[in-house]
Amino acid sequence: MVIHWMESTNASQGSPRADGPCGGFGDARRPAPARRSAFLGWCQAPCNRYCNGCCWRPCAYAYLCTPLVCLLGCDVICSARSEPRGSRLKPASEVLKDLIRPTNVAVHSSGALVGDVDAVAVEDDKKRRERELDALRRKPALQPLAAKEIGSFRLTPWHVLHTFGRAIALARRGAGRGLAEHWGSLKYSQALFAGRPDAYMSLSAEGRETADYYKALQSGELGVGFALSLAKHVLGRRYPHHAVSIISADTVLRAGWALTSRDAGHRSGYRYRPRFFAEVWKPGEPSRVFPIESKGNHSNASTSHDQLASASAHVEAVHIGSWNETPSLLFSTELPMEGPLTVHGLQTLGKGGFLRESLGAGDRDLDHHVEELNIYPGIQPPSADGETPSSEPGFHVQPEHYSWFGHVLARTFAAGLTAFAGDGEATVRYLTKRQGQRHFTGFAHAATGSVQDARQELCGIPFVGTDHVFRLNRTRVEAFSGVAEHLYRHLEGGHVQRYRDEVYVRRDAWPQATWDSKWGGPVSVHPDGSALAMREL
Repeated sequence: MVIHWMESTNASQGSPRADGPCGGFGDARRPAPARRSAFLGWCQAPCNRYCNGCCWRPCAYAYLCTPLVCLLGCDVICSARSEPRGSRLKPASEVLKDLIRPTNVAVHSSGALVGDVDAVAVEDDKKRRERELDALRRKPALQPLAAKEIGSFRLTPWHVLHTFGRAIALARRGAGRGLAEHWGSLKYSQALFAGRPDAYMSLSAEGRETADYYKALQSGELGVGFALSLAKHVLGRRYPHHAVSIISADTVLRAGWALTSRDAGHRSGYRYRPRFFAEVWKPGEPSRVFPIESKGNHSNASTSHDQLASASAHVEAVHIGSWNETPSLLFSTELPMEGPLTVHGLQTLGKGGFLRESLGAGDRDLDHHVEELNIYPGIQPPSADGETPSSEPGFHVQPEHYSWFGHVLARTFAAGLTAFAGDGEATVRYLTKRQGQRHFTGFAHAATGSVQDARQELCGIPFVGTDHVFRLNRTRVEAFSGVAEHLYRHLEGGHVQRYRDEVYVRRDAWPQATWDSKWGGPVSVHPDGSALAMREL
């Protein structure tokens, strides 16, 4: 980034000007005024950025308003101080507009990060030995993400919430799933501060206040939204002619392994496993699967180093094919109480992860029900000196299970879509008993059920799904989640292969608009055909 210096001016040193761009996000229509030098204790935006609420007056960060801060976006740095806690409720109309502001998201992935994470892992292993605990098996040879695959990473808060909402559609939390899960992403409608387009995203005042009480919950859940958005961004650039699907790893693994004492079968007893799988696929070609672990914190980079070291043990728990050849992605999203949020990301490379055709693959039809297996847990290391070593804790997808595993991935992804549309009956069709069929059958507590009974036209495309009415800062608003009707009809009828063929063809043809004036609010449409929208009533 080029940093433009600005000479100190003879602007008045008096009280703040009433017509300055203070308050809110600043007025982008005003020309950049002359300002006092940062080194004289006044906020300065030499790159034509407006500090949020602190221009033309002394600022708590005045002595930090150096070119380094301008590189990060001084409006983001100052916003944490200038946006008062407990301020008046923002009108719902402003909240909805804030949700569609595209903003840069800081991504940190470097060789130095690899060194920091490796050092944390070594120290952690030392402490475990001192406490006489078993050593953790971690992914070896962590590497930074390629800069060309990260590129310019920009998101709207609404996109982040849509990604998170899709990710938790199959969460296993029982009868409260209607509000606590299906619409769980909406509780963060005011948690993110987008600021100016050339700044970096950070926590809003509400996000900081929430973090005071629910730090682990908020950072972990928002971390999922940012991590999976970056994962899809990176894999989409790496495989431009493929589709990328994100699926809950727990739900997938339960089709073949018993994860808890409540599950029938040989229980693994191993608590380390990735949170998600990314399936990179193209009709007629073998899919490639990437285990993904996502974590988040409201602390600092040091905490992210700890989380990435832990994440390396989680992604190591699933091998697809040969020993230590499964590629993976590791993320820790740092959401500090002040300053821009940062997604720290690493990867491991390998030649595995491909679900190549195996014996009997030709007989498997994605439209048929998934066969629930009882695979004995454990990962088999390669033989050495003619001897077969004992298996390691974890989950190993061997070649004879490739087509079955691909079948499970496709149908579990379909289940996530139908659940997102509020259709419990269709969701049951795609899950096995261990995967949680019972959570989508029968009666849920009053006011918590999601029902597929809504139809909306968004960006000129008819969608079917479910809706939810609630109050946002005292104003009644409506949220809608659903799937494009022509694709939903395939899923409703059990035609997974037809859905995949059509969504692959249309993957780059979906509207990019973030606001639908006819609907009257923010809209997010993903390449999988799902949509999330909200408007005032």
